[in-house]
Amino acid sequence: MASRPSAAKKPPAKKAAAPAKAPARKAAAKKAPAKKAPARKAAAKKPAPKPAPSPTGGVYRLVRALWLGLAHAVGAVFRGIGQGAKNLDPAHRKDGVALLLLALALIVAAGTWADLKGPVGDLVEILVTGAFGRLDLLVPIVLAVIATRFIRHPEKPEANGRIVIGLSALLVGVLGQIHIACGSPARSAGMQAIRDAGGLIGWGAATPLTFMMTEVLAVPLLVLLTVFGLLVVTATPVNAIPQRLRQLGVRLGIVHEPATDEYTEYGDDDARYEEQWREALPGRSGRRSSGPAAYDPDTAEQEALSRRRGRPRRAAVPQPASDREPDAVDIAAAAAADLDGAVLHGMPPSPLVADLTQGVRIGDRDRTGEATAPTPVPAARPRQDQAGSAVPDLTKTPPPEPRDMPARAEQLQLSGDITYALPSLDLLTRGGPGKARSAANDAIVAALTNVFTEFKVDAAVTGFTRGPTVTRYEVELGPAVKVERITALTKNIAYAVASPDVRIISPIPGKSAVGIEIPNTDREMVNLGDVLRLAESAEDDDPMLVAFGKDVEGGYVMHSLAKMPHMLVAGATGSGKSSCINCLITSVMMRATPEDVRMILVDPKRVELTAYEGIPHLITPIITNPKRAAEALQWVVREMDLRYDDLAAYGYRHIDDFNQAVREGKVKPPEGSERELQPYPYLLVIVDELADLMMVAPRDVEDAIVRITQLARAAGIHLVLATQRPSVDVVTGLIKANVPSRLAFATSSLADSRVILDQPGAEKLIGKGDGLFLPMGANKPIRMQGAFVTEAEVAAVVQHCKEQMAPVFRDDVVVGTKQKKEIDEDIGDDLDLLCQAAELVVSTQFGSTSMLQRKLRVGFAKAGRLMDLMESRNIVGPSEGSKARDVLVKPDELDGVLAMIRGESEG
Repeated sequence: MASRPSAAKKPPAKKAAAPAKAPARKAAAKKAPAKKAPARKAAAKKPAPKPAPSPTGGVYRLVRALWLGLAHAVGAVFRGIGQGAKNLDPAHRKDGVALLLLALALIVAAGTWADLKGPVGDLVEILVTGAFGRLDLLVPIVLAVIATRFIRHPEKPEANGRIVIGLSALLVGVLGQIHIACGSPARSAGMQAIRDAGGLIGWGAATPLTFMMTEVLAVPLLVLLTVFGLLVVTATPVNAIPQRLRQLGVRLGIVHEPATDEYTEYGDDDARYEEQWREALPGRSGRRSSGPAAYDPDTAEQEALSRRRGRPRRAAVPQPASDREPDAVDIAAAAAADLDGAVLHGMPPSPLVADLTQGVRIGDRDRTGEATAPTPVPAARPRQDQAGSAVPDLTKTPPPEPRDMPARAEQLQLSGDITYALPSLDLLTRGGPGKARSAANDAIVAALTNVFTEFKVDAAVTGFTRGPTVTRYEVELGPAVKVERITALTKNIAYAVASPDVRIISPIPGKSAVGIEIPNTDREMVNLGDVLRLAESAEDDDPMLVAFGKDVEGGYVMHSLAKMPHMLVAGATGSGKSSCINCLITSVMMRATPEDVRMILVDPKRVELTAYEGIPHLITPIITNPKRAAEALQWVVREMDLRYDDLAAYGYRHIDDFNQAVREGKVKPPEGSERELQPYPYLLVIVDELADLMMVAPRDVEDAIVRITQLARAAGIHLVLATQRPSVDVVTGLIKANVPSRLAFATSSLADSRVILDQPGAEKLIGKGDGLFLPMGANKPIRMQGAFVTEAEVAAVVQHCKEQMAPVFRDDVVVGTKQKKEIDEDIGDDLDLLCQAAELVVSTQFGSTSMLQRKLRVGFAKAGRLMDLMESRNIVGPSEGSKARDVLVKPDELDGVLAMIRGESEG
């Protein structure tokens, strides 16, 4: 207390101390780390000193080391006797547990067999004799057998659980029977009487059964439990009991062994099949002639190429003799030809080149393990060397095979003086030649053969057809083999080939074989240019012929939209739907002039079809507003009606006949008419996302689509609908019934596949263009890989079309999009009241006349008139008696409805 005044009496001392404040702070800052440093070092050094070893832990480690050393020595001795597990992995050894069981067996044997005295003998009598009764003499033997198993076969733990369950059931059944045979002594008779019977285990098993169902039923149940335990321990199925008993009789000499040249030594058909399939294994020549032919990779490859080209395959180099080894020239020719073709077409070389150091041919090897002669590979055209032998010319690229292709009409004369040149196929890149066989195919053939052998199915892989994405392996069945035996192995086949996307076709259409489609590990790309270059496409002048892709058999898939006549394309996101639409539009631009085909493109997503803006084939700008799309479909319906009027007036049933008559001058307009008859172009309507249209105006869109698909075929109007949400509220039953052609890409569920194809299959596709194509009239869908066209190719084709001709749009397509500028006369002075009523009904989604009476405070007549006005403007549905009316407008469309009522343009 006295120090405080003295401190207060010295104010000048603060000024003197002010200059020294900063050094004082620095000194304090320097001292602070000095104080903290020892604490940090001390904290870091705390875990450094190790605790002093306790004598108990040292004794435990010493005893454990001695015990394991002794156990390993005993185990080594046991394993060295006979065919034991020699050179066993130390991680699998269980010598310590086995030695402990041996020690327990010795102790129990001394207590039960030799009447051991002392505390240990008393403990053995209480535990072992008290539990097992008269079977206490067998307990040491059981412990010794288990210990021996742990020593000799510790690497087979899968049977331990089975043996434990079987021994438990066996002991309970036997001890229960012994307890009943000894008079079923109760606990009141004393423990000695129970020990002289079945022990506590037998007493616990037999007493409840005899109490509930007497000994007459208790004994058979215990016998059945004993038999069950015996079967489980010996791993014997019930149907194999006669065979096991016969084998036991043969070993004991009671039953004579039958002759070995007959199949009577087998007890069932499985053993007979096993013997037959041993003869059918690779390397054995004892296969029966009645079974299917074995698979030969060389012949299968030649047959595949022959089927693909339609003519026998001719070798480009002389075939090497089957009895001589491949020389360096043959290997170099094969490698150079494959590499040359890969560089020419921009494709990676096949695994044949990569495996040259391991042998050219990938297939069966002879018994000595040496590779046989290599498979001949098509190479360049051979030339004659000095010796006169045929040597391939590796310096030149192989010439293309001659094809009889007709001359392409490059320029077509349009109406007037306009000349339109079709885009050249050079704008589309070329792809590489498809592979006919690879090492992956041979590996899968071997895996399938192994599965059939293991499951004893008399079937063989007789060949395969390789596609760009999947390969179809043909499996022929032997006599009296059900097809269901193959289909039942779907999961086993998928496990063997390490692919979950396995699809089985039973049978292949047009063949007496079962098809197994397995995805390729080395997929190939299908270019749109390759499909359009096909000779069949050049021979056909159909402007609506479009390219879809390549099927499993290696053939190109092309169809005319005029014959389909409408198509539904559906699939999940990223499955290849947009690429299919791009190929379809590009195919039309490559093959048709604007006078042949006009298009209406609907793109609610606004980014998918923007690349085609401004092409001359368009009849209206690309439609991105779903409401405009619904009105465009209504215009298509009106255009269809006008075309049918002309067909009916001039007596033709199809637009092609009418156009032909117009070109030949057979059809003339009536006298006094100023109309000039012109051929009608095909009208192709492509909707990229149907779900957006069905959400905005489901009734109008569905009605227009159904009317178009029902009637527009003869009028030359064709519809392509695409969606990534193939649900029943988007693809309704009426739309499905009138759209016969379907193209399904990978879907996320089985329900989506059934919506698209009316059958499963699309949920097992692997995506990226892998699809199932079901054209009109086909019974089963075709597995195909969709073609692909790059954005650069599309841009080049679009630029060529724009340079040839400018688009000519029809004004009447969007005439229905203009809103009324004046208020309807029938509304009169009730405009504000009608707006309030519409806002109330749309916001609450409840259309009731009585509600309008209460909320707007109007009479019944006025509320009914307001409801009729809203019905005439498609705001509410028709009256259904006393029920509330359906509200046809969503709350987020209220602004547009109010603008329509006021006569304003939607903004």
